[in-house]
Amino acid sequence: MTETFVGRSVSEPLQVRTDPPTDHIVDPGLLGLAGFAMTTFVLSCVNAGLVTKAIEPAVLPLALFYGGLVQLLAGMWEFRKANTFGALAFSSYGAFWLSFAAYVKFVVPGLPPASAASAPGLFLLTWTIFTAYIAVASLRVSGAVAAVLLAVLATFILLTVGAYSGAAGITIIGGYLGLVTAALAWYASFAGVTNATFQKTVLPVFSVAGR
Repeated sequence: MTETFVGRSVSEPLQVRTDPPTDHIVDPGLLGLAGFAMTTFVLSCVNAGLVTKAIEPAVLPLALFYGGLVQLLAGMWEFRKANTFGALAFSSYGAFWLSFAAYVKFVVPGLPPASAASAPGLFLLTWTIFTAYIAVASLRVSGAVAAVLLAVLATFILLTVGAYSGAAGITIIGGYLGLVTAALAWYASFAGVTNATFQKTVLPVFSVAGR
């Protein structure tokens, strides 16, 4: 009788996998974009003045779980996919939403009036700097992703200026740009999942030449 091991006869040659070990992992970036889009949309509705600022705490659950935790997990899977850009971008923006939730919940209530502008301004400025260089890298990813990051950069710049200057009008414009950012991120996620599901290009993502 031929001995078998885990369903394979020991007399059979060992089959060596030749496909890349991450081919079976779906694109985690689509999940990260969806989480970023939804959380950005809700907060931007507040910043744009479309809803009262009193409901800003409603964004915290999204910031903690969808924009934060889920996007952070997407970033970790991008490490597994060996996608340097996706790993850095999604992990970082996941951490942004988690830190934003902590900032609103624990820091804002204890801020002295003198720090009401400089504290959020500094918080936003650091993320503006990060977004500036990740936006440059996004130009080699796809047109859809680059559009998202450039819109994020413009949004952060306006929100930073609005926070430091106290000019509500600038923050409102930043809020509307945030809505544009959310729409672009939703489109990039929608296009990616639709194209993957239909296994053909249904919606363009404007791939960069050479990729």
